[in-house]
Amino acid sequence: MSVAIGQAGFTVDAWDPGYAAALAAEALAELDTTSAELHLDVETPAVGWRPITPGASAGRPDVLLIADGVRRIDARVWIHDLDGGMPSPGIAASYAAGIVRCAFGDGASATLAAVEVSRSLFSASPYAADVKTAAATYRARAAADASMEELSLALQRQVTRLEVELAVRHRAEVGHTDLLLVDGPLRGRTHLPRTVGYVKTHHTAYLPAPQAAVVSALRPGQRTPIFLMGTTWRRHTWYLRLPVRSAMPWAGIVRCEAGADLGVETVTELADAVTLALPSLAGVDYKDPRAPQNLIPIGGLEKLLRHRLGDARLLYRSLRTAASR
Repeated sequence: MSVAIGQAGFTVDAWDPGYAAALAAEALAELDTTSAELHLDVETPAVGWRPITPGASAGRPDVLLIADGVRRIDARVWIHDLDGGMPSPGIAASYAAGIVRCAFGDGASATLAAVEVSRSLFSASPYAADVKTAAATYRARAAADASMEELSLALQRQVTRLEVELAVRHRAEVGHTDLLLVDGPLRGRTHLPRTVGYVKTHHTAYLPAPQAAVVSALRPGQRTPIFLMGTTWRRHTWYLRLPVRSAMPWAGIVRCEAGADLGVETVTELADAVTLALPSLAGVDYKDPRAPQNLIPIGGLEKLLRHRLGDARLLYRSLRTAASR
């Protein structure tokens, strides 16, 4: 939504203000600068970049699996030193992962394919042990240090690990590798076959101005050419636009990632398949404050997973009771 005020105007971000903006202000301000290693000529010479509409030979996948995970800190804890020293901080957390199976045919359908809930106690203390409460058991897991940042990272690594294990197990059970979309960067999951990372919030502007202008020029259902990017890890990546009503810069833009070791033809097939599949799954703004980037199956899965985490107040009380024994 744009509103004129005299000679100036402004655009209202489509996302609910309770969430971070889809495009960070610092990313927009630093559009011409990036520390990432870029290879822009993977699919198309950089000077010839244009929006790409998948051709007639491209096909939408029959089935798209979408994996996501959620996390919640149930309590902050202190692990006591058996030698009488200072206690070490930790977090008791619940987390869950799930997979939604989206089938495309006469009519798109989405069904829950797999879900798993886990609980852990994260701490750098060598004295940390499993915590058994009346409501649940929290398995002790080591963090690199006692900072809140590292405790949070240790939790996120377990969420990612649970997503990977669930995806591998589900694919083994059904006996085939349908295209898998994982919510968030692909890091730590690049070894999974036919898997694409789905990044819906842009914290960093990676492209030089001429190629960034191609992103702005995308219409719904179009993507940019594929490029190779290296930061602390390497991957193929491309941008695509979902259906959106907002006029905000980069409205409806998401970035997808695929493994750096894949051939160009394989990545192109993945990019075209995802570009054809995702528009029909885009969120709508009257139902989701992060539409359209928060896909309808992702929104539904996150809601279900948070419910499966259990009653936070009950778990907190059970932890307090276990600590007082």
